[in-house]
Amino acid sequence: MNKYESIIIVNPNVEEKQIDEIIKKINDVINSNGKVNKVENLGKKKLAYAIRNENEGIYILFEFESESRTIHELERLYRMTDEIIKFIVVHQDEE
Repeated sequence: MNKYESIIIVNPNVEEKQIDEIIKKINDVINSNGKVNKVENLGKKKLAYAIRNENEGIYILFEFESESRTIHELERLYRMTDEIIKFIVVHQDEE
C-alpha cells in the first residue's frame, strides 16, 4: 500500500455536523481499500485568493495508506461534494 496525504478545503459556512458527515464519508472510502492514519481539522483559515466567492475555508488534513485505485474514487467523492471547494491528494515518498 502507498502512503498519501490529502487536504480538503470546506466552505466556511458549513456547520460542524456537516463537516463530521463529510469526514465520515471520506474515511469510509479510504477504509474500503486502506487505512486512515490521521484526520486533523486545521480550522478556518484565510485563502490566498477567493474560491467560489469565499475568502476563508476550513482546512481538513487526512494521512492514509491505500491502494492507488482508491484515489480515483476519493477524488470523485471530492468533486461530487458541494461543500468541498478545493482539494489535493499527494503521494508520500517512502523514507
